[in-house]
Amino acid sequence: MVRSLWTAANGMIAQQTNVDIIANNLANVNTTGFKAQTAQFKSLLYQTLQTKTTTANGDTKPNSAQVGLGVRTAAISTSFSNGSLQESSSDTAFALEGDGFFAVRGEDGNTYYTRSGDFTWAIGTNNTVQLTTADGYVVLSSAGQPIQFSTATYAANKITITSDGTFCYPDANNNPQSLGVTFGVYQFSNPAGLTREGDNLYAQSAASGGPINEATNTAVTKTKVIQGYLEMSNVQVADEMVNLIVAQRAYEMNSKAITTTDEMMQQANELKR
Repeated sequence: MVRSLWTAANGMIAQQTNVDIIANNLANVNTTGFKAQTAQFKSLLYQTLQTKTTTANGDTKPNSAQVGLGVRTAAISTSFSNGSLQESSSDTAFALEGDGFFAVRGEDGNTYYTRSGDFTWAIGTNNTVQLTTADGYVVLSSAGQPIQFSTATYAANKITITSDGTFCYPDANNNPQSLGVTFGVYQFSNPAGLTREGDNLYAQSAASGGPINEATNTAVTKTKVIQGYLEMSNVQVADEMVNLIVAQRAYEMNSKAITTTDEMMQQANELKR
């Protein structure tokens, strides 16, 4: 009976992790560029109570007797489906329609990737303005360099972006002309293998593979950059609420199994009286 206690306890731990993930999804329902996660489970080892054998009178037993030892969290997968687009009044709001990621440079000098295009212009060195995230991380171009322009030549509020991520500035006739700088948009062979770093940032890993630069690789489908819009989270509240109810019921059933096992052990102890 002690086996059932540990089996039910493992189930409660697994469902607690499931509830934690669902709660995090719901908490980030309004987070720009957030991608929902889902818990995946698998059964633990099985204990063999009786192997394939014969009975005392010679009858064969083709099936062995095995009992499972519970469940554990196998993986936490991320859905990278596109979220809905929300219009923004900011000129530095950008949404991605496709599989690409923006690239930013962290404080540690490493490159990170994000789907959140809620950027802003910040004062840089040598009389320049550079495109950064709200946390001050510099946004990178397709050449891997910071996106920055001289304030003596360009007014930041007049800079526009085409659907392929090219930065443009109006000429004397108010016609947009390319500035020779393009957004760094990258794809991954296995985006599910990216490591979450917080602040809507992802880091490449051995599982994700190296970044694929859309500007130099013609084998991938280009991602569309949309100015004046932000990609919202892809969390489906109705689905998450249903998953939360299912997880709660599973937790209650495991708890009931522990209570039942305790009552059975109590009755067994009372037999000696």
